Amino acid sequence: MAYGSKEQGPMGHGHDHAGHDHADLEHPDQDHADQPQSGHADDHDDHDHGHAPAVNAANERVVLIGFLLTAGFMLAEIVAGLLSGSLALIADAGHMLTDAAALLLAWAAFRFGRRASDGKRTFGYMRLEVVAGLINAVTLFALVGWIVYEAIQRFMTPHEVLAGPMFVVAALGLVVNIVVFLVLARGDKEHVNIRGAMVHVLGDLLGSVAAIAAAVTIWLTGWMPVDPILSVLVSLLILRSAWTLFRNSLHILMEGTPGNVVIEDLSKALVAQVPGLEAVRHVHVWSITSGKPVATLEIALAPGGDAAVVTCAVKRTLRADYGITHSTVEIVWGADGASCALTPDEIP
Repeated sequence: MAYGSKEQGPMGHGHDHAGHDHADLEHPDQDHADQPQSGHADDHDDHDHGHAPAVNAANERVVLIGFLLTAGFMLAEIVAGLLSGSLALIADAGHMLTDAAALLLAWAAFRFGRRASDGKRTFGYMRLEVVAGLINAVTLFALVGWIVYEAIQRFMTPHEVLAGPMFVVAALGLVVNIVVFLVLARGDKEHVNIRGAMVHVLGDLLGSVAAIAAAVTIWLTGWMPVDPILSVLVSLLILRSAWTLFRNSLHILMEGTPGNVVIEDLSKALVAQVPGLEAVRHVHVWSITSGKPVATLEIALAPGGDAAVVTCAVKRTLRADYGITHSTVEIVWGADGASCALTPDEIP
């Protein structure tokens, strides 16, 4: 992931954008023509560039189905884990509990994320999905810590495990997890929310496999330590996925540049490709949510450059080369805009 600038944020230059309508980010099929006026224009043209995740009822539905399946089987697995004495089953049940909470949170995020923007929230509620993804990652960290702690206790004080009930429940859990994973795969996997839910379910699936392996090993050999050992191994796999989800969600919340954007290269490319464009300054590119990049920038015209033609060409280039379908371009005349209000003071 490229990090091209430290100046990213929803206000790419000094003047106020609060009155601009950002509803096109929520309704990608809505067409807006470029109408540059007074050297300043917003690009609301949402022609497709690749695949942009959609905040829609389909994503909401698959997450809700996943929640109902996960929550239902979780209750059975908790009871079976306690009766059989299996840490692997209890760990998997605990993971399913976080899955159920994560899926419920994801459903709520999709539900509210489709609400229209208003005067107080000009970008709407789409970023709730990213917040939900971050919370999902944090719950995974907490779960891994709990499993490792319990595994250490089991090594110190071994517990007898009933291999038969453990195997049956783990096998059923594997089937449920596969079904939930396939249901979520029908949604939009570009969303951090959908990806987060799939990471949770994949961790559950691996947990079920580990529980099956532990049950078979205990049944054949009677070696009880295999149960906490496999629990820790699954936890390490979950930890890696949780870190990726945490990093991606935090990057969006910190308004970092999308992975395909390097600010310096973008500025040079615009000057090279757009006739009549002399300079590009104060470029800010960030994502409102997964697949929804936006940009603000200031441009200076070359002598004889036509303001309307150059502005529209800049917008088309951003859309075609970088998938930025919502951009705000300000033409700076003379020495105006020489500095950016968002540039931090240098540390002495």
